[in-house]
Amino acid sequence: QVQLVESGGGSVQSGGSLRLSCAVSSGTYGTDCMGWFRQAPGKEREGVPGMITDGTTRYADSVKGRFTISRDNTKKTLDLQMNSLEPEDTAMYYCAARRPAHCYIDYALEEWAYYAWGQGIQVTVSS
Repeated sequence: QVQLVESGGGSVQSGGSLRLSCAVSSGTYGTDCMGWFRQAPGKEREGVPGMITDGTTRYADSVKGRFTISRDNTKKTLDLQMNSLEPEDTAMYYCAARRPAHCYIDYALEEWAYYAWGQGIQVTVSS
């Protein structure tokens, strides 16, 4: 079982930036097929960005142009740069991984395709 540990969360003012990092501390799938999800109180968990083996990415419409996902396969990390943050971005953010059999771009934002999850890290954006 892969272990995923998020870091870099916190509180910022509206319009500010944060960078989240996900470290893969064990497992065999690395960072080839991973993504970030978020969940706010009273709302469903939603996919934010996802990535497949060749680096192709897919973003939720609400974060396009503001968030950027990247990976470092040597260091086994997955990062999420978040700019122009809004109060609506306030949520618990989770790093997640998919098995190779589900590593298709069309599944990048689908919760059911992911099998391993981090503990989550809080992001709070104040107005």
